[in-house]
Amino acid sequence: MNIIIVGTGEIGTHIALSLAAESHAIVVIESDEVVAKLLDSRIDARVLVGDGTSITTLIEAGVGDCDLFLTLTSDNNINIVSASIAKRLGAKKTICRVHPGIQRESLFLDYGEHFGIDYLFSPERLAAVELGKHVRNPTSSMVEEIARGFVEIQQITLASGSRLCGLSLKEIDFPPRVRVGAINRGSQLIVPKADDVLSGGDLLTLFGEPTRLHDFLPKLQQSSEKEEELNIVIFGGGEYGFSLAQSLESVKCRVRIFEENKARCEELSDQLTNVTILNADATSIAEMKEEQIGQADFFIAVTNVDEDNVMTCLQAHSLGTKYCLPLIHRADYADAMTSYGEKMGILAAVSPREATRKDLARFITSDRFHLLHKLEGVELIESTVNANSSIIGKMVREVEWPPDCVLVALVNSARGQVPAADDEIKPEDSLYALVKPQAKREFLKLVAP
Repeated sequence: MNIIIVGTGEIGTHIALSLAAESHAIVVIESDEVVAKLLDSRIDARVLVGDGTSITTLIEAGVGDCDLFLTLTSDNNINIVSASIAKRLGAKKTICRVHPGIQRESLFLDYGEHFGIDYLFSPERLAAVELGKHVRNPTSSMVEEIARGFVEIQQITLASGSRLCGLSLKEIDFPPRVRVGAINRGSQLIVPKADDVLSGGDLLTLFGEPTRLHDFLPKLQQSSEKEEELNIVIFGGGEYGFSLAQSLESVKCRVRIFEENKARCEELSDQLTNVTILNADATSIAEMKEEQIGQADFFIAVTNVDEDNVMTCLQAHSLGTKYCLPLIHRADYADAMTSYGEKMGILAAVSPREATRKDLARFITSDRFHLLHKLEGVELIESTVNANSSIIGKMVREVEWPPDCVLVALVNSARGQVPAADDEIKPEDSLYALVKPQAKREFLKLVAP
């Protein structure tokens, strides 16, 4: 693909280096000559020193032949203006990084539609989604957020004493847009139909809107005990902490935020009604003991300092906190911490750079589909409905989907959701499906012929 990237801060550099390693044709635009020179020595790509909002610079970069245009600076105005101009100059797909506040305001104005930008995202919101899925499902075999976080896929083993054992899928009262996508029973993989009956020990792959899916999961367990309120402590009241606290509003929990800056504490108190804000320093072991951090179910460190995040998690674990989650900006460090952190009491580490790369990966493919996840005997793939597709304008129930294929999510320009029978399929919609290998070709013939 021909890809142009504007801005090479932490996020931009990580994305640029990742894409260059995949042999894409990359052009990078960076306004700081020193930063541009340093990147030029590290990357197999063309690096231009210039203004990403300048038409002259964009034309020099080859915007008219650009398959994917990414604006990744830390400045909202530069990113929005640059992406909007690039779209008008012929870029096929434009992706724009914004402050999470812009995404929150999208309830009042669709910035993407207004400025002609295909997709807007914030690393803070993406990192919060990653952290939140570990909070909701710390013991699940697999948890994956797709469709911009609107849909969650989760694997869980059906307890032998569950009241759902012996029931067919059509007899189970699933919440709206929550479904079973696959059943692993021993060595057998079942892509389920309405008459299939559940058995104890089945490994179920479920998908649905995260809150509804989370509320449904207790029915799969042997115990019917009432769900207890989670005790969650967040260290850091910046945008990462704020976005995380907002994302946990749908979880039954009590949230406290440790923030050193008194003025920021006041801002958070005004904006978060059901969260306790503490003007305190979680790097102080005395203050952690005073606030009884050891009794917390989760300690989540999301400051801008990786060392503080890791060390406070280790301290929290030593005090008795059940699960610890640090935010680590360097993706390679986050991978190492996730792999070996269990020995130190760390459930997982999340990198905003890697969360961004994973989110944008679905746009970066020359193939008709993007492989999101390989499960036992089935693949989770994503494909975009192209202009030649025969399913455009049809409702989901009107399409003759191939056997061994389950439609998991549908994403349009506004939002993503688990598709219902009456949802209409439109050009450029992204469809996510669980498919057996033999069903993949037939699925792609329908979606992207």
